[in-house]
Formats: sequence, C-alpha cells, structure tokens
Amino acid sequence: MSTFIPRELKGLCKQYGLKPLGNPAYKTAWIDALLTFADIALRQMKEGEGLTRMSFKGYQDLGQALDQMGQPTDQQAALIKATMQGKRLEYPQRYDQEALLNLHKAKMHLEQTLDLLNI
Repeated sequence: MSTFIPRELKGLCKQYGLKPLGNPAYKTAWIDALLTFADIALRQMKEGEGLTRMSFKGYQDLGQALDQMGQPTDQQAALIKATMQGKRLEYPQRYDQEALLNLHKAKMHLEQTLDLLNI
C-alpha cells in the first residue's frame, strides 16, 4: 500500500529542483526536503561544497585584471558614451568601436562582481 503524496508537495519540490530525502513513497521525505533545504544549502557553502566563496587570491586576481585593463582616455570615454547613445562608426571601424564598448562593459561587470563579493 503506497502513501498518497499531495501534488502540491511534489510540485513545490519540483519548482525548487529538490529530490525527496529518503523514500519518495513517503510524504515525510518530501516535507523534509522542503523544510531542510535552506539550512543544508548554507552549510554546504560554508563547508566549501558546491558554490563557495572565493579565496583571497581570487580577489587579488580580479583586482589585478581590473588594473591591467586600465582607465579609458578622454577620447575613449567619449566614444563609449557616443556608442551607448546609438551612434555607430562606419565599417571597418565599427568592429573596433564595438570591441571598445565590450571591453568597457566587461570592466564594469568585473567591478560590480568585486562589489558583490565584498559582502
């Protein structure tokens, strides 16, 4: 005789990508998965399992990458601003214009990444 598992329990677990803890035929296995996943996830992070905090060297490497990228000159900043306003150069210069904009975006994302990780 199997135990009836409410559709809502299975649906919630599926929504969060959780598997039942123990025998999936028992309602408690699904409930336990829902009640414990947050604690388990945080413990795993602290123990270095799965998604973990970066090492100090990782922070240094990101900082070094930012330093290597430098700062845009006044002319580069002006072209970046014009590009962001939708102004495009003719080909073949447009390729380099887009490369400059992408470099700027990458630098901004790296800076945001460091800000986010420095919590």
